Amino acid sequence: MELSEGAPFLLDAASTPREKLAESGPGVLTDIDIVALLIGSGQRGRNVRAIAESLAHILADAQTLPSFGELTSVPGVGSAIAARLCAAFELGRRVFVPRATKIRTPGDAFAVVRHIGDRKQEHFLVLTLNGAHELLRSVLVSIGLVNRTVIHPREVFAPALEDRAAAVLVAHNHPSGNVDPSGDDEDVTQRLSESGEILGIPVLDHIVFSSRRFTSFLESGRI
Repeated sequence: MELSEGAPFLLDAASTPREKLAESGPGVLTDIDIVALLIGSGQRGRNVRAIAESLAHILADAQTLPSFGELTSVPGVGSAIAARLCAAFELGRRVFVPRATKIRTPGDAFAVVRHIGDRKQEHFLVLTLNGAHELLRSVLVSIGLVNRTVIHPREVFAPALEDRAAAVLVAHNHPSGNVDPSGDDEDVTQRLSESGEILGIPVLDHIVFSSRRFTSFLESGRI
């Protein structure tokens, strides 16, 4: 069963990040959109979108917030842009990171992962949850090929064991934009569910998503 988030997904793909934010709020923005807004403008020989794409991919793969020096190593990122980004990251860390995010519905999980829905390769994530279904962290465990990711239970449950999680939820994007689960998706979900039962860490759901919509294994009766 394919679920949609309603009106925000009807935005014209050509809309600028600023127009998207004004019309539907920041939740509809991709990582690249957000970075482009923070940058503001491009540099000679490199437009703002190209710079934002480079920075968004660095952020997606980073284990910690990038330093000022790491940011200025990106072509087109000068000291002013790097300082603006560092300040934005630090403000977000100080003000919002400590607040617990509770995963009550598949839509709540989608809100956590949708920012990578526009990636051109499959990204497989695990969301570790405590006993109150509050998000402990979101971990990228695998990056696949154009239309396939290879995932093993040990990669999914290693973060859960580190976090002493009570449950997990897994999610991956489909670069094609078609969020119908594949046969491989069904097999992976079955294998992970069986492993979770053995470890006592249940897999609550598997979300297949794009930047615009998602399918929940739980709500569609697949898990």
